[in-house]
Amino acid sequence: MQVTVPSLAKLNLDLRVLGKRSDGYHELRTIFQTISLGDRLTIGFESSKNPSLHLDSSIDIPDNLVLRAAELVVEKLKIRARIRISLKKKIPMGAGLGGGSSNAASMLLAIPALADKPFPIAEALAMATTLGSDVPFFLLGGTALGIGRGTELYPLSDLPRYSAVVVHSGIHVSTAEAYRALGYESITNALTSPPEFPMLGEFQTVAWSLNRSPLDQLSLKNDFEEPVFASHPQLASTARKLRRLGARPSLMTGSGSAVFGIFTSSQEASVAAAQFPPGTAHAVHFVSRKQYAKLWTRAVGRPSL
Repeated sequence: MQVTVPSLAKLNLDLRVLGKRSDGYHELRTIFQTISLGDRLTIGFESSKNPSLHLDSSIDIPDNLVLRAAELVVEKLKIRARIRISLKKKIPMGAGLGGGSSNAASMLLAIPALADKPFPIAEALAMATTLGSDVPFFLLGGTALGIGRGTELYPLSDLPRYSAVVVHSGIHVSTAEAYRALGYESITNALTSPPEFPMLGEFQTVAWSLNRSPLDQLSLKNDFEEPVFASHPQLASTARKLRRLGARPSLMTGSGSAVFGIFTSSQEASVAAAQFPPGTAHAVHFVSRKQYAKLWTRAVGRPSL
């Protein structure tokens, strides 16, 4: 059996960092959104008394999450099969688009379906959390609220099929350095006190207004933008260029370095993408949770979790 499964990218439509927790992670509030940009991930699966796992990748990826996820689910479900994975990367790496996390989540969804060994969503989410903070979101897709490390997820009403342009100039932004630049080095225990963290009020307003107002009327923000743009002025220039081309809003996703802009139509997005160097800009659209589930139904004959 051979199937090609979804492995889509994500945007952080809004991202707030409240402070550092006692476990060393940072407390986040974010709104995730799946988009149509995706890697090509094909899985060959054959039950066998001599199990094996092999990955063919278009690029060399150190500490590849695809293999780690596949090994984890095979061990968890005691699957005996020859599994061959072919990965052709289209999602830029290290750009805040979640490509590696999406690849890992695709393994957690596809291999149990191919082996006819489904397992509860609680177990899938727990396994995903051990692989990375963004991995749980890709089990579900659509529009979602992420809190804590971003692994505690709650569904939000899906947004319309917005068109967008995602620009990745190849600049690498260290996530660790981006966090350090925020200045949250001391542990904060009062992370959810609105008087001490007015950004919570701002974020709540965005979350409640998300489905009632166009995105260009919301005060969307990414707390990483200020320090990252200061270190990499080219990224700030990209955001300004997107706005000049008509994007409303234009933001960085994750801790960078990809910058995206929302446009009123797919045609406008395509025209804007053509204004950037070849291969650096992608015209995309939002993918709802329902559409995400349909992609999985078509791929493996069952909906996603």
